[in-house]
Amino acid sequence: MTGGKSGAAVLGGLLLVGMLAGCGGGGGAASKEVPLDTLSAEQIYKKGELTLEGERNPKSAIHYFTEVERLYPYSDWARRALIMQAFTYHKNRDYEEARQAAQRFLDFYPGDEDAAYAKYLMALSYYDQIDEVGRDQGLTFQALQALRDVIEQYPDSEYARSAMLKFDLAFDHLAAKEMEIGRYYLKQRHYTAAINRFRVVVQDFQTTTHTAEALHRLVEAYLGLGLNDEAQTAGAILGHNYQSSPFYEDSYKLLTKRGLEPKVKGNSWLAKVYRQMIRGEWL
Repeated sequence: MTGGKSGAAVLGGLLLVGMLAGCGGGGGAASKEVPLDTLSAEQIYKKGELTLEGERNPKSAIHYFTEVERLYPYSDWARRALIMQAFTYHKNRDYEEARQAAQRFLDFYPGDEDAAYAKYLMALSYYDQIDEVGRDQGLTFQALQALRDVIEQYPDSEYARSAMLKFDLAFDHLAAKEMEIGRYYLKQRHYTAAINRFRVVVQDFQTTTHTAEALHRLVEAYLGLGLNDEAQTAGAILGHNYQSSPFYEDSYKLLTKRGLEPKVKGNSWLAKVYRQMIRGEWL
C-alpha cells in the first residue's frame, strides 16, 4: 500500500483517525450525514476504518469501502478499499463474498504487494468453513488447494508459513474423516470396507497423526478376515515406526494371543509399503 505501509500493517493496525462527522466539524445534534460523493476517497475510506473499529457488525463498514471503489474506481484508495472489502467480509464470516472480493483484487492488481494477502484470504475463507469431521469434506479439499496456491505462488511472503501450518491441519482433517468411516465399518464387521479406508490413510496420509491407529485397525480388520500374513505385516510396520505407541501394544497383544508376531509376511500391498519404508521411500 502507499506510504510504505504493507497490507499487514494497514489491516492489522486500522489506524485511529480523526472523526469525519459532518462538514462543519461541530457535530450539531440534528446535523445530517454528509453525502459521500462530496467527500474525498481518503475520507470515505477512513469512515470505513472507523466503522470497522467501532461497530460490532463489521459488515456495516463494507458500505464505505464499496463506495470508495464506486466513486473513485481508478484511485489508489479504491485498490486499498477492495482488499479491505475482502478482509471485512471474512471478518463477518461472509466467506463467499470474501472470496469474490479477493478474487477481484487479484484480477485487477495481480502484481500488487497485497496480492499474497488476497490469495491468503481466499484460502482462509475455505479453511474457516471446514466443519466437524462428520460433515462433507468438499471444502477441505478446496482449502487444501487454495493453501497450496499461497505456498507455491508466494513462498517468500509472510503468509506462506501460516498457510503451511493450516495445510497440515486440513490434511489431518481429511485423514480423520477416513478414520471415522473406517472405524464405523470395523465396528459393523464390514472388514473389507474398513480396510479400504485405513489403507487410504496409510498410503495417502502418512504424515498425519492417524497413521499409527490406521495400522492398528488394519491388524484388527485382517485378523477378522483370517488374513494373518497381512495382519502381521501391518503390525511389523507399526512396530518399526511407532513402537512406543499404545496402538502397537494393542496390536502386539492381538497378534501374540493368536500365536502370531509382528513380521513381514507375503507380498501384499503392506509388504510393499514395508520394503519401500526400509529403503527410506516411505514416511
